[in-house]
Amino acid sequence: MTPLRAALRRVACRAQRNYLLPLANCALLVIDMQRGFLEAEDAAPLRAIESKVSAVMAAARAAGLLVMHSREGYAADGSDVTEAKRLMGYVGEPGPGGPHLIRGTPSHDFATGFEPLPSEPVIDKAGFSAFYDTELEALLRKRDISHLVLMGVTTQCCVHSTLRDAVERGFLCLTLEDCCAAFDPALHEASLAIIQGEDHLFGWIAESKDLLLGLEAGF
Repeated sequence: MTPLRAALRRVACRAQRNYLLPLANCALLVIDMQRGFLEAEDAAPLRAIESKVSAVMAAARAAGLLVMHSREGYAADGSDVTEAKRLMGYVGEPGPGGPHLIRGTPSHDFATGFEPLPSEPVIDKAGFSAFYDTELEALLRKRDISHLVLMGVTTQCCVHSTLRDAVERGFLCLTLEDCCAAFDPALHEASLAIIQGEDHLFGWIAESKDLLLGLEAGF
């Protein structure tokens, strides 16, 4: 058999492009699949991607990809809430899961079915980007990761913020368009247009079915 480090997978992408995914050097980053987002009253567009996100997580695990999870959350005393976020007013807002995104509350928890396995790193962040004041880059460098597949919520905020930071750090990024969502679908579509704009400035875009086919079929 081909050694894992030499194994490549070809993923068909938008605009007739291909993303060459090296199994040993690629991680799947599952962004903020938390109860505070997915159980919100207006979260139907977010919940619509759950089955596809689950399928990709299962396939990535079976293929031996490193699966990582980010989780947005803040201290109860507000010590890590920036002045800008205080003005936004969303951190700590009352909700069915308790104060919104406060660590230790149900709102901060991963939604049912999206809990990390014990071996999968969790990146806790007090910000939009999973790279913001976290150990994410160090973990990726330590594991010799050069390629990232991104999915989760919300497309225009935490997904796109993480994507931009990843590109700046030199990672080759694939965004799964039907495994990301925004509360406003127009913002989701606008974010995808930005990724594809200026000759694919922020990487590759694919549907989950094409990633699944690539992982199954090989090169």
